[in-house]
Amino acid sequence: MSLPLTRLLRKLLHVAAKPMRHSQGKDGCVIHAYRGYGSRSEVFLMGRIFQQPGSRSQLAPGAGRDLMDVARRMLRWGKGGVEVDVSLGDNCTTVTTDRDGYFSVHLPLTSPLVHEGQWQTAQLIARPPKQAAVEGEAQIYLPPASTRLGVISDIDDTVMHTGVANKLKMLYRLFIESAERRMAFPGVAALYQALHEGPDGQQQRPLLYVSRGPWSIYEMLEIFFQHNRIPVGPILFLREWGLTLQRPLPKRSEDHKQALIEKMLDLYDEMQFLLIGDSGQHDPEVYADVVRRYPGRICAIYIRQIGDSDSRKAELATLSEELSVLGCDMLLSTDSLDMARHAYANDYIDAASVEMVRAEIEHQYSDVAA
Repeated sequence: MSLPLTRLLRKLLHVAAKPMRHSQGKDGCVIHAYRGYGSRSEVFLMGRIFQQPGSRSQLAPGAGRDLMDVARRMLRWGKGGVEVDVSLGDNCTTVTTDRDGYFSVHLPLTSPLVHEGQWQTAQLIARPPKQAAVEGEAQIYLPPASTRLGVISDIDDTVMHTGVANKLKMLYRLFIESAERRMAFPGVAALYQALHEGPDGQQQRPLLYVSRGPWSIYEMLEIFFQHNRIPVGPILFLREWGLTLQRPLPKRSEDHKQALIEKMLDLYDEMQFLLIGDSGQHDPEVYADVVRRYPGRICAIYIRQIGDSDSRKAELATLSEELSVLGCDMLLSTDSLDMARHAYANDYIDAASVEMVRAEIEHQYSDVAA
């Protein structure tokens, strides 16, 4: 086997073993909590309790330990019927994991929080039957009370290239390609940072991300966002694909994206929202339906065009005209700079941010050319 291929395989092995390293190689139950979100009156959180076998504590760091960790990751399973105590300040609740080990938390905030920060830390205690209790933490995002505009963005082929038109390439990029090699669309980081900060640089607007991807790539996406300096936010996946011994087939995802968006609109009922997606799936149609169902709540829609046919372009143009009558702009473009210009024209960002988007695009294209 050639040396470059050997290095590639070792790197992929190291990436695949990462979730087990985060659990410090522990046996028994492990808590994996995902970022939550909420308001000053209620918060939402999701996570999973795993039962994982074996120990590799005697193995030195390297390929051998990574191989053992990958094997343990494949053999671990979600543990159902586990009670999980959740507390945020003096607000507490207890939930129970489902048969696949997932738990979902809706916690009303009846007691005031200690501090007013955007990111709050919830304490978790899992109590598996006949085992010692396991402790963990979860980060929960609460937007500032003064915020009047939020951003809801798709991820796949909106923030990063996944190639939904080519299913094999999409699966490779989702599950195999390292986070550092996943390419963000030019200008996305600067655009999203500008939308987060607002025209005065102080808005700290919520950026909420949705995806059709499975929970198993959550950590990979976190690395991708950090590597590309894209503002983080709760990453809300639409379905659990399974890929486990318990559930080898993916769950259906119809209507899940719209349900999540509407849930966020109901939660943040004093905000307007900017929706960002792509033309490769059904984002324009889903977003348009949200506009119809929530008059005046969606200020604009940005759709990144991905290799559309002439008939698809005609459909989108007709949809854009319909939404314009309803008072919502739908911008169709392949370029983040067009989105930045529209955002500036509508006072979502400042003029300097437009130039930052332009400079980032030029820099990314020069790197590709080099």
